[in-house]
Amino acid sequence: MSNSKDFSDTSASRYSLALYELADEIDQIKEIENNSMAFLKLISESAEFNSLIKDPTNKQNEISIVISSIGKKYNLNALFTKFLNFLVSKRRFFFMEKILRGFVDLCSKKRGEIKAQLLSAKKLDENEINNIKKELEENLKSKIKLDYLYDESLIGGLVMKVGSTMVDTSIKNKLQQIEKGMIEA
Repeated sequence: MSNSKDFSDTSASRYSLALYELADEIDQIKEIENNSMAFLKLISESAEFNSLIKDPTNKQNEISIVISSIGKKYNLNALFTKFLNFLVSKRRFFFMEKILRGFVDLCSKKRGEIKAQLLSAKKLDENEINNIKKELEENLKSKIKLDYLYDESLIGGLVMKVGSTMVDTSIKNKLQQIEKGMIEA
């Protein structure tokens, strides 16, 4: 593992914690968490915005102008906007996605939620996802933060990750196991 990766992970977690502490101080954690999730969604859905973040040739003042205009247009929390501009000024905007994910995870952890991920080969509706979440919460006797992803490459079945435990009932996994068995034989 390289030192730069270590630095970015450590740095990102410190910035995430700093944002959490600032938000907690002014009792606006939920609002800033919502802003963070909206920004993460924007990053994943907009190639143009993703390019703005990742392109080192963009000037700090240009990025700050974009952040300020987004903040005004979507009525973002003032602390959140200031924090993003702070990341720009410290040349840490490149790590914004990692910092915001860390912040959202920290918020979830502070609420006592267990992080779970559900992958399915067929698209599940909101009711099915909520039923799975409810059943997990009852079985684990804990609040669950469930991230759902549709992945047609699974061919059929589900993959469930809860903490460090993974259950893979996908057809793709079964085919890979058969293939591995044939190669070893």
